[in-house]
Amino acid sequence: MRDYKKIRAYQLASALVFEIYKLTKKFPPEEMYGFTSQLRRAALSVAANIAEGASRKHKKGYLQFLYIARGSVSEVECLLSLATQLGYLQGNESPEICNRRDEVARTLFGLICSVEGETQRS
Repeated sequence: MRDYKKIRAYQLASALVFEIYKLTKKFPPEEMYGFTSQLRRAALSVAANIAEGASRKHKKGYLQFLYIARGSVSEVECLLSLATQLGYLQGNESPEICNRRDEVARTLFGLICSVEGETQRS
């Protein structure tokens, strides 16, 4: 069993969750159960799926959860883009949070490639 807290992709995803929660506190109150909730759940899904996958015995199971996390990263990207277009993110908030999301995506992609390589060698 892998210690998910030591996985760099998890650490970055977890930090992204906190940043998204801080940002979405400023979103319009009428979006609390819609847009805000969806963005928060997508960000949470990234970290949660990395953690859940790390507990899997076999690498193929681990990979499946990493793929789900990758899909959630894409969902976060889409929602951040829409939040910017809707004017929910102001000034430098959009590039800053998008850069954080990009770092999570790159690190997760590297983790997936590494685990896929290990799976092929087994």
